[in-house]
Amino acid sequence: MNEYDSDRILDITKKINYISTKDITLANCYILNTCHIREKATEKVYHDIGRLKKEFRNKLKPIVLVVGCVAQAEGDVLLKKEKYIDAVIGPQSYHKINEIISKLEKKSNQINFTEFEVIEKFDSLNLIKNTDSKVSAHLTIQEGCDKFCKFCVVPYTRGAEFSRSIKELVFEANQLANNGAKEINLLGQNVNAYNFEKKKLSDLIFEISKIEDLKRIRYTTSHPKDFTDDLIQAHKNFEKLMPLVHLPVQSGSNKILKLMNRKHTIEEYLEVIKKLKAIKPNIKFSSDFIIGYPGETDEDFQKTVQLMEEIGFINSYSFIFSARPGTPAFDLSKLDPKKTKERLIHFQTVAERIKTKYRESLTNKVSNVLFENKMRSVNKYFGRDEFFNSVIVDSCEDLTGKTMNVKIIKSNQNTLFGEITSKPKQKNYAA
Repeated sequence: MNEYDSDRILDITKKINYISTKDITLANCYILNTCHIREKATEKVYHDIGRLKKEFRNKLKPIVLVVGCVAQAEGDVLLKKEKYIDAVIGPQSYHKINEIISKLEKKSNQINFTEFEVIEKFDSLNLIKNTDSKVSAHLTIQEGCDKFCKFCVVPYTRGAEFSRSIKELVFEANQLANNGAKEINLLGQNVNAYNFEKKKLSDLIFEISKIEDLKRIRYTTSHPKDFTDDLIQAHKNFEKLMPLVHLPVQSGSNKILKLMNRKHTIEEYLEVIKKLKAIKPNIKFSSDFIIGYPGETDEDFQKTVQLMEEIGFINSYSFIFSARPGTPAFDLSKLDPKKTKERLIHFQTVAERIKTKYRESLTNKVSNVLFENKMRSVNKYFGRDEFFNSVIVDSCEDLTGKTMNVKIIKSNQNTLFGEITSKPKQKNYAA
């Protein structure tokens, strides 16, 4: 979602004649777009500002903006602690960025703009063309969350759930397809809670699947409680919808899930998995895990490991519990750091074994790959298969934006390597 926001910020600032540069020494305006899910994000802000101050020690200082969720959560603290920052702008206020930059160009004082104006934000963005020209593009359809998991800062930085209209989303999806997108990833903090005038995520997928030039649709991130039967059925009805579901579970213990206020049980989670497998036998899953949540015992942890082995997630993101200021879990008694680190290492070892075995099983099999870009290495192209696995092939032909059949030759920890076999037969993507 931050990648989507960053692209839209670039679209907005073009209106006041700013263009992006990869050369930091040329910057007149430096924007840090931040996430507040884990503690290290805040530390990175100060680290980056320090690097910037060193770079511009004997030069004209650029305008420095910190935007996103760290700005929302800690705006006043950032401005007080680091005078080099000119403004903090919350994730629901970045449509005001041109107005703020204009004030700062006139030597305005520090600015804190962290109001929740999500409706106004998207109304403003609808007037600015999305110029993202990536083969695989992001599209934010929903923001905020009403679940209030005790460890999560999202409801306090992104606000309550808000869904954009199907009309504006289809319009923007068409823009992206016209720009060259072949795949769109529908985004939301709680994407399957999408609800606009009683239309659900499955309805939106139906409408977007009608876009002829669009070949693939994904969505992330889902909550188990909102995984309704119509969305499950969508995986059977819409061929463009990719057969990988990212479904965060966080823990394999019902006790810990209750302490987290996750609002689902392991039994309910497994029932969703079962239903999806029944209508789409080849479907795969990835998930998020928090290790060492306050109150987690060895037995609770073992249940999480057992869940990993039972489902066989082909990818997983696991982290030690990070207490976020302002959340109910912030003041809970923490577990012994040494023990939690040992648990994380053990869990990630199991997860990596499962992932490696899965990747090895793909050797000598043919995958359908959408190629996103040419790599720096000569004649090498990067793409992803239907299950979001990274694939690299050699080719003298420009493969960018093309979908090809690839025979997998070998794999490493993060990537599959293959060779082109043939172009796939043209499919009719009827809903």
